[in-house]
Amino acid sequence: MNEPSGLITLTTDFGTSDAYVGIMKGVILGINPDVRVVDLTHAISPQDIHGAAFSIHSAHRYFPEGTIHTIVVDPGVGSDRRAVVCQTDRAFFVCPDNGILTYLLQEVEIINAVAIQNRAYYLPEVSNTFHGRDIFAPVAAYLSLGVPPADIGPPVADLVRLPIPSVQVSENAIIGQIVKIDRFGNAITNISESVLAGIRCPYEIKVGSTRLTRLNRAYAESEVGKPLALIGSIGLLEIAINGGSAEVSLELKCGDGVVIQKVSNPD
Repeated sequence: MNEPSGLITLTTDFGTSDAYVGIMKGVILGINPDVRVVDLTHAISPQDIHGAAFSIHSAHRYFPEGTIHTIVVDPGVGSDRRAVVCQTDRAFFVCPDNGILTYLLQEVEIINAVAIQNRAYYLPEVSNTFHGRDIFAPVAAYLSLGVPPADIGPPVADLVRLPIPSVQVSENAIIGQIVKIDRFGNAITNISESVLAGIRCPYEIKVGSTRLTRLNRAYAESEVGKPLALIGSIGLLEIAINGGSAEVSLELKCGDGVVIQKVSNPD
């Protein structure tokens, strides 16, 4: 993949009650009226770089080759933090260099990354508080017109990465943690289906005071209101409540530990 497509996605923490997202779209369409713009999400919690990193990592693979993903969760806007364009073999990512690509960088190779420095691709006036409008939106639009990343700025090699939790695997246990709570209150962990597949004996899943002894195939396999565990749509272990919120009912939050303990003599 060498050329961007005519598709731009937007991921922000702007919400939809203000005009910020619409303004970014107006800037993009003013530069390239033929581009398609997809709202990935604007419901990232304010300044939640980890949440944005998780969302783009979960979603990018489902878009066509050449998609330009524009991500604006930027608590450092107006500071000396870099803005970057990163290219993989399938997509482009336009974003602040604040760790927002951390999860992505675990999975895919960046074949080209440049710092956004050429003001010819900014809006004429740049504020200190809205780089989504003044820098990221126009740069994404110019990319969609075929402007090469090399024209936008010099190469960079040291992208910022956030510390992210790893899964600990021992002979008798797997220890992970909750990394995302979705809108339904489902607690998504960093324990993958492939890690679970390596357990060849009965096990118990422990999260807080809850103990689960089986893995569901679907939410509806448990009674309404009952806690359950299953592999979610992105291949990670989830703790959920059928018809309810595990976050509320089980008092869960991001960072809580999840332990999968092998059971030698199950009841």
